[in-house]
Amino acid sequence: MRKKKQESEEDSDLRISGVDFGNIELPDLDLSLFDVLNDEYNEETRYIKPKVYEVKPEYVLYDNAVKLAKDLRLDFGARYDVFVSGSFIFGDFLKAFIMGNNAKCKKMTISTLSLNQNNVDSLYNLLAGNYIDELNLIVSVYFWGNEIRSLIPYMYRKLDFGNKFQLSVASIQTKTAQFETLGGRKVVIHGSANLRSSGNIEQFTIEENPELYDFYDDHLSRIAEKYATIRKPVRGNDLWAELIKKKFND
Repeated sequence: MRKKKQESEEDSDLRISGVDFGNIELPDLDLSLFDVLNDEYNEETRYIKPKVYEVKPEYVLYDNAVKLAKDLRLDFGARYDVFVSGSFIFGDFLKAFIMGNNAKCKKMTISTLSLNQNNVDSLYNLLAGNYIDELNLIVSVYFWGNEIRSLIPYMYRKLDFGNKFQLSVASIQTKTAQFETLGGRKVVIHGSANLRSSGNIEQFTIEENPELYDFYDDHLSRIAEKYATIRKPVRGNDLWAELIKKKFND
C-alpha cells in the first residue's frame, strides 16, 4: 500500500498466473508451443518462453479485506494505492470499511463486470443496516446474460426494498465504487478489482476527492439512469404534486 506522495521499493517479482476475463474458462498455457520456434539446429531466435515468477510474500501487501479496512484511515484529501492478492474480496472490503467507520452513505454507486452471491449479501447488510440510503449497481451485459436465471432474480429479491436500490445493465467493464457520507466525505475507489475475488493480483486506489467524485458521479449516474431495470414509484411530495396538477388540469 502506498499512501499519497509516499514511495516504497518493492520486489519486482510477480507471478503472472492469468488474467481476469470475467469467469471465461481459459486453457492452460502450453509453453511447448514455443518449441516450434527452434529448428533441429538449435539456432537462436528473438523469442523466449514466458516466465512464471513466484510472488514474494512482502509484495502482496494485503490478502485480507477486513484487515485492510481496519488499517485505512481516510481523512479529507487522503489517498491510498493498494496491491492485493487473488484471495482479496473487494465486496468484503466495502462492507468492512463502511461498518468499521460507522459511515452513513447518502449515496453509493458501484460499477463492476461481475459479482457473486456473497457480494449481494454484503450489500444487503449495508442497506438493511441503514448504512446506505441509495444504492446504484451497474453490471455488465456479460454478467446479465450469464446470471439472468440465477443471481439476477436473487439480487432483485434481496436488494429491492424500501425504494433504495437500482440495478442497471450496460456494456461496461469499469470497476469503481464511490460514495458520499453524511460527514461530508466524497470517496472514490477505482482499479482492476471486481466485487468478487479473481485469483489474480489486483490493484485499486481509494481517495477522498470531491472533484474526482463529482466527475465519476456525473457520468455513472447518467449510465445508471439510462440503463435502469427497476421502475421507481412516484413518492411523497412528487405524488401529491401530480395529483394537484391533475386536479387543476381537469
